Amino acid sequence: MQVITAYISVVLIWATTPLAIQWSSQSVGFLFGISSRMILGAILALIIIVLLGKRLATHRKALQTYIAAGLGLFTAMLTVYWSAQYIPSGWISIIYGVTPIITGLFAMKLLGERGLTLFRTLAIIMSIIGLYIMLKTGLQFGPNTSYGIIGVIASSVFYSFSMVMVKRIDADIDTYSTVTGGLLVSAVLYLCVWFGSGIEIPAQIPFRAGAAIFYLATVGSLLGFFLFYFVLKRVEATRTSLITLIVPVCALMLGHFLNDEAITNEVITGCVMILSGLLLFEFEGAIRRIKIIDSS
Repeated sequence: MQVITAYISVVLIWATTPLAIQWSSQSVGFLFGISSRMILGAILALIIIVLLGKRLATHRKALQTYIAAGLGLFTAMLTVYWSAQYIPSGWISIIYGVTPIITGLFAMKLLGERGLTLFRTLAIIMSIIGLYIMLKTGLQFGPNTSYGIIGVIASSVFYSFSMVMVKRIDADIDTYSTVTGGLLVSAVLYLCVWFGSGIEIPAQIPFRAGAAIFYLATVGSLLGFFLFYFVLKRVEATRTSLITLIVPVCALMLGHFLNDEAITNEVITGCVMILSGLLLFEFEGAIRRIKIIDSS
């Protein structure tokens, strides 16, 4: 029951994250938005660790886990925040729908999970067609939209690789340590970006931007990452990524109703192709069993 509740909560949090990312960067810039979120999230995580009387594990595998998780947070979040400047928030979740497929490919190589089959190859082709439709649609809005789409794909690759590496390291540490250690590594990297790029704290931070940053630092980073790694430690890596099957539809609707984002036929087609490919990729075993039953 705990795993199911955590799974549903992650879906709800991730569905609201793309819109919150866009709002958190408005009038303050994406670098300030992501850096303040991660630094605040790391500080709050440390406070929670102290209040709970827990200690961060410091053995070799624990440190490897922190680095893998932190680098994943840094690269994936930096690219998706940059991309969010150029594409509607709902598109972010749609494109992130390829994450389970990318995760599955990494898991095949690094975790020895299921290899490519005819169904899975077809699923990859369907998802690529869906991405092509999204990219072609983006070109109609200008080259920057296409850059945003490519940036989200890159973010998905970084995120998938990090997730599989955490699973491969398989450190015997609790979820609190994984989340806090990953946030600390990420926060250090963002501090380097902060000072290296000369980011200044805005003289005025709009209420919506400030509220979005706080939401992402607390719910999006702390609660979201805690619940996600809680699920990741108990569920197969590719099954964990199945969360992205539900999130795109929810995020697309939120972007439409709360941010006036248009939903065109091309966007719907691209979304259907990506999610259909994901369904085929994840449930090819069930499809095979159905075919066997029908033929017997």
